[in-house]
Amino acid sequence: MELALARALHVLGVVIWIGGVSMATTVALPAIRRGAFGADRLQAFHAVEGRFIWQARTAVIIVGLTGFYMLERFNLWWRFGDLHYWWMHAMVGVWSLFMLLLFVGEPFVLHRFLPRWVERDPGRAFAFVHALHVVLLVLSVITVFGAVAGSHGWMP
Repeated sequence: MELALARALHVLGVVIWIGGVSMATTVALPAIRRGAFGADRLQAFHAVEGRFIWQARTAVIIVGLTGFYMLERFNLWWRFGDLHYWWMHAMVGVWSLFMLLLFVGEPFVLHRFLPRWVERDPGRAFAFVHALHVVLLVLSVITVFGAVAGSHGWMP
């Protein structure tokens, strides 16, 4: 019973987290870059980011806890030694990258340097933020695809 709950929470966390990255990358950031939410693009960015950041942080924590729990309970550590399970490494890598970005990069780097960069060159600043989100989304989509396919027996 607890393994089914762990799986369900894990998938739900991934859906909320990566779904939010997709929405931010394909909808919110392009609109902010175009000025669709007004001339103050930094304010618009903070309004969107501020509403999602805690959802993303919570989802990433849940995904990490449930992922570790399932690794331990199913005794799946051996998969990290087999390249057929590349998606296991990808899941840990993407998760680690987002943990770093959400808990270190966003509060200590983004909030410190983005306002000054936007003041000097808003076009380039938001182009960089958008490009970073595109890279993160591509890595995330490849990882989700590989994890779902691999965990259901597809091994290219």
